[in-house]
Amino acid sequence: MAYDTALAALADPTRRRVFERLRSGPQPVGAIARGMPVSRPAVSQHLKVLREAGLVADRPEGTRRVYYIDPDGLGALRAWLDQFWDRALAAFKAEAEAAAGGNRAPGHNKDRDEW
Repeated sequence: MAYDTALAALADPTRRRVFERLRSGPQPVGAIARGMPVSRPAVSQHLKVLREAGLVADRPEGTRRVYYIDPDGLGALRAWLDQFWDRALAAFKAEAEAAAGGNRAPGHNKDRDEW
């Protein structure tokens, strides 16, 4: 799964609501569609896009299909997002350590108090 496909799939607010409904566990289309402002066939189409993006998977259960969040697809998206968080934490740590040591962080222009 490419993160850009997952992000594009989740950009649609209705599709995001469909995805969020699966947070509580696997559900058939009818249960996901209940109370939504779109039809059951529309929910099925949103699930198809989410499945193609690798964010959900489905399995047969009797005569219906049950959808659930695909941990592999979600993990790949999370790994992509985590790279930004890791960089931000590393920068914060460097700044905190520099401030605690009475030194300015590398790259800081002490003459102009700018980065």
